[in-house]
This record gives sequence, structure tokens and C-alpha cells, in this order.
Amino acid sequence: MKSIFVFALTLLCCCNVYNVTAQENDRSGFVLITDVVPDAVMDIRYYTAYNFTGDSVPGYEEPVALMTRQAADSLKAVSEELRKKGYRIKVFDAYRPQCAVDFFMKWAQKPTDVRMKKDFYPEISKSMIIPQGYVARKSGHTRGSTIDLTLVDLKSGEEIDMGSTFDYFGSISHANILPGQKAGTHKPINKNQYQNRMILRNAMEHHGFKAYNGEWWHFTLRNEPFPHTYFTFPVRRK
Repeated sequence: MKSIFVFALTLLCCCNVYNVTAQENDRSGFVLITDVVPDAVMDIRYYTAYNFTGDSVPGYEEPVALMTRQAADSLKAVSEELRKKGYRIKVFDAYRPQCAVDFFMKWAQKPTDVRMKKDFYPEISKSMIIPQGYVARKSGHTRGSTIDLTLVDLKSGEEIDMGSTFDYFGSISHANILPGQKAGTHKPINKNQYQNRMILRNAMEHHGFKAYNGEWWHFTLRNEPFPHTYFTFPVRRK
């Protein structure tokens, strides 16, 4: 009885979710990415305060990444292909509980909280973050088959240059921007940065993921197993 009470309290406090269906809280179809891709680098930004909100995000209880089994298996194939080319994958975010999405929406509606503007959205007013689609009430991440990632050089251990940082709100982050193309006030990407983006994108698309035009780092499994379910359980190992 005590364990049931603790589970219910954790669900309500950590994710502030009510009327959750059994499926929305069922993580049985999910795996730890590092269980499937052991050499994947984890940089789970929303577990830390270094993200566009400036706070650790509710629902991220451990610095780990989860995905549906199907998405993780496809990601393993991506990783194996990229290793042959001299790269490892680095994960910023994967499954994202609905309470984290709700937190983003609440943050976006607080006009005076601009602590992280310089790093993540220097080109736009915070009031435009929701209208321009950088934050929304629903996220593909919450369905469990979407991932944000980049590449790390196997020899140096350093991230390769993609021309913009993860979660930068601006046109320089668009997946389809071309070398030299004007991107707001940001310096345009060069040919090398564009080629680096294409290395990641081509590998992801080759193994069943589709790109999101607004963000070079964001990919969703084409045949995702839960296309209409937005999950609520927190991010943690067990």
C-alpha cells in the first residue's frame, strides 16, 4: 500500500498530471538509449539549468535518455553507420514527459524571465516564442520516438561544428538553410558546417527518421509506434 501511495504522489508532484490513462504512464515500450547504444554521449540539457528556461525542468529526474524500443533500435543502426565515418552520437533530449512541455509553456508566458536570452534567443522577443512555434502545448518528444542530437568526433571527443548551438531559436538552426544564406543577425553557416549537418541528417534518414525543418538536431522515427499517445512518466532509469 505504501509503494502505491509513493508512486501516486511522485506522479502528481513531479509531473503535475491528473486523469492520466494507463497507457500514458506505461513505459514498458521504452528503453534507455545507452542500453542500446552504449557509446552514445549524454548531455541531457533539461536535467540541468543550462537550457533556454534557466532552470532544471520538471520530469527530468536523472540525466538519462529514453526512447521507444523501435526508435532506439533504429538509432543503433545510425550509430553503427556513423562510427565507421569517425563519429559518435551525442544526445541532448529524447523522450520528454508532458509535464516538461507544460513547464515550457508556463515559462514562455512569463515576459520578465529572460535570464537565458543571450544564449538561446538573442534575435527574437520572448513574446514571439510561442507564435513562432519554438514552444507548443504538444511535442513529438512526448510520444517517445523523437530525439535531439549532434555528432562527436571519435578522435578528439569534441562536438563537430554545426554552425549553431542546440536549442538556438533562430533561422540559423533551420535544417534546410544553405551555406552563405542570410540567417537573421547570426553569421551564415559555411560549407563545412552544412556538410556536417548533412552527415547527421543523411544517416538519420537512411535508418528511418525524418528531419524537422525548424531544427537541424531534431528527428522523429517515421513509423513511430505511439503516434497519438503523449506519455507522462518521468525521465529516470527505473
